[in-house]
Amino acid sequence: MAGSGRLVLGTLPVSGWVRGSGPAVLSRLRDAAVVRPGFLSAAEEETLSRELEPELRRRRYEYDHWDAAIHGFRETEKSRWSEASRAILQRVQAAAFTPGQTLLSPVHVLDLEPRGYIRPHVDSIKFCGATIAGLSLLSPSVMRLVHIQEPGEWLELLLEPGSLYILRGSARYDFSHEILRDEESFFGERRVPRGRRISVICRSLPEGMGPGEQGQPPPAC
Repeated sequence: MAGSGRLVLGTLPVSGWVRGSGPAVLSRLRDAAVVRPGFLSAAEEETLSRELEPELRRRRYEYDHWDAAIHGFRETEKSRWSEASRAILQRVQAAAFTPGQTLLSPVHVLDLEPRGYIRPHVDSIKFCGATIAGLSLLSPSVMRLVHIQEPGEWLELLLEPGSLYILRGSARYDFSHEILRDEESFFGERRVPRGRRISVICRSLPEGMGPGEQGQPPPAC
């Protein structure tokens, strides 16, 4: 499996990007955990990847995270973007956030190597607000959400390259979320081989924080 380059599951059906433990959890999180496949065109995905690559290449993959949530990653926060990339991020803002929500100005960029993964964790309200939205680049992956008090309640999101995922409210605070490692990467019975994955994550401002204040270390997503 290549460490870079776009991986696509060409035989995936046009529906079925979210699956869960039962109708109740699917209904409960219908608007709180959303996947929009094909949000980016191949050209837009290439635009973002090409802009991020020089900055990411200067960093080494790390295997310890400040809260032990991520393995095999490099990351950055980016505030300055090309005009083409800014237009893409403005579409993310319009699709995922309400007009009254203010976004943290740095965009979090997380690069997972092919063997990298994100362990189950729950975001802190100190790090970002009620909504996060992430663009997935290069490789498909599976995000799993598990209720922190009722582990029999779970949801899985299939994130293909070019897709947008949105987590709001209960999906962030009542459920842990993780990105499955390659050997565990299945969506139902379907194998979802993992390659290098880049996520570009927009976050709403934490409650009570002013637009000019610095955010805390970003969540892993």
